Amino acid sequence: MYNKHIFTLIFLTLGFQIGFAQEEEEEKDLGTETVTVTKAYTPTVSDAFKIKSVPNMNDSIVLQKKPITYSIFSVPVASTFTPSKGTASKVEKLPPPVLYNSYASLGAGLYGNVLGEFYTSRTINRDENFDIGFNHLSSRGGINGVELNDTFYDTRLDASYAKRDRDLDWGAAIGLQHQLYNWYGIEPGIFSATELDGIDERQNYFMGEVSGHINVEDAYFKRADLKYRRFFDAVSSGENRAIFNTGFEFPMNEEILNAKVKVDYVGGTFENADANSTTNDSGISYGNLQVGVNPSLTMLRDDLSLNLGVNLVYGMDLENSESNFYIYPAVTASYRLLDESVIAYGGVTGELKQNSYYDFVEGNTFVSPTLTIAPTDSQYNAYVGFKGQLLPNLSYNVKGSYSAENNKPLYTLNPVNSFRSDEKGYYYGNSFGLFYDDIKTLGIFGELNVDVNRNFTAGVNVEVYDYNTETGNPAWNLPNLQASLFMDYQIGEKWYAGANLFYVGERDDFSSTVIEDAQPSEFPATLITLDGYFDANAHVGYRYTDQWSFFIKGANLSNNNYQRWSNFQVQGIQILAGATYKFDF
Repeated sequence: MYNKHIFTLIFLTLGFQIGFAQEEEEEKDLGTETVTVTKAYTPTVSDAFKIKSVPNMNDSIVLQKKPITYSIFSVPVASTFTPSKGTASKVEKLPPPVLYNSYASLGAGLYGNVLGEFYTSRTINRDENFDIGFNHLSSRGGINGVELNDTFYDTRLDASYAKRDRDLDWGAAIGLQHQLYNWYGIEPGIFSATELDGIDERQNYFMGEVSGHINVEDAYFKRADLKYRRFFDAVSSGENRAIFNTGFEFPMNEEILNAKVKVDYVGGTFENADANSTTNDSGISYGNLQVGVNPSLTMLRDDLSLNLGVNLVYGMDLENSESNFYIYPAVTASYRLLDESVIAYGGVTGELKQNSYYDFVEGNTFVSPTLTIAPTDSQYNAYVGFKGQLLPNLSYNVKGSYSAENNKPLYTLNPVNSFRSDEKGYYYGNSFGLFYDDIKTLGIFGELNVDVNRNFTAGVNVEVYDYNTETGNPAWNLPNLQASLFMDYQIGEKWYAGANLFYVGERDDFSSTVIEDAQPSEFPATLITLDGYFDANAHVGYRYTDQWSFFIKGANLSNNNYQRWSNFQVQGIQILAGATYKFDF
């Protein structure tokens, strides 16, 4: 009972204290406080109490380690072994070929033929070089049955300078040329010995030209080149030619926009009148200027290459104060059908071709200095073909074409003009003039090339043409068939050889005689059909040393006395031998 009262008293006392504490909390309002945590607590290992993993053991049972002392007893041993030194094996290397910057070549042969060549390339520094080239070919003549002098020579000297920078390259060049030919194509038995003695059949041509170019990388402006040529002959004929070309390129995503600009001028005079005229009281003057723009869009894909363009040309006849505007297509494309085995290509292109006295002489050195110079309107040339690799060492190319040309120049034999007494004797039916005609041409071309190895290559090509002229005349002096075969063979280290065989089919021309008070179409004329001809050329050489080599060249080895032009017979079999020397200069 006593314990009961004690428990009751303790309970009342605790209840009173709790109630009093609640009253004090109600009377004192402590309010609220904001605690800002600036860094969360990140405990580390050092914060924890570490227990030693190996406690100290104080046990008398644990055995004590005894110290151990080591000693080595050395005994010298005599050795007689001597290792041999090894030698590394060497790889045999071929000596690099000796390169020389210059060479000179000289040869002589039948008909008094002489061949001379010289070339040197001088490196000024790693970015600049200077080149000089000289070529000479001449003959004393002596063709059987020719009644006039048939000697000739052609000499040319060229020099050029080039400089290459990081983003562009530029250069300049100069060229000089002298040619001597004779109008020896007199029909045998027509003229007396006295008349032949009074003919001056020699003609000299002189040419000088200067040019410059610049090519730019990583710029819209890509290139520009300028050439000026002066050409004249021994009878006061003269011609000036200036050509300026430039090009721009603008990338457009996967396509490229190109723009080419061309300015072409040719002008000159002939002191003599047309060979068809009975009088020689006035000369011939000409001047033609062309300004052309060729914009195009080039698209390149995995297997397709496509160029879409147009050629816009404004042509002016300055001598007659006439002008015309021409629009030509300029579309080309190629597509890989079977990788490198079959590549199809085609296009349609056109141009206003600028003709010149110099170009006509290059095509036929026996033209008379009485030509009418006019441009050719090549309206279109459409072609399609296939090319590729049939075998790793056999390639082919087959193409068909159809073209339309207005005012195309054709070489024709000048008439016999007994009314003339010019200084030079080119009016005896022994020179060539020009006949302009509108021609449409259908052509087929095929070619095979074989590269057996690095030492032997060969190729053959055939061209077949069919002509349709506006006048109904034959396409004068244009063959319907041409074919050629070439071979080059490196025979061992010292010997080498090569051959070039070609065939040219029949050609048509006509001979006529001038009569007074008549047009050329009314002159008495006889049709001439020139036989096709085959020509075989070959050469063989021997390299005696790195610097000296010897060669023998043969031309017209079939000894076919054919006529390249009407009444102009070529030399028979020709053998020429010589030597070449390489050196540093």
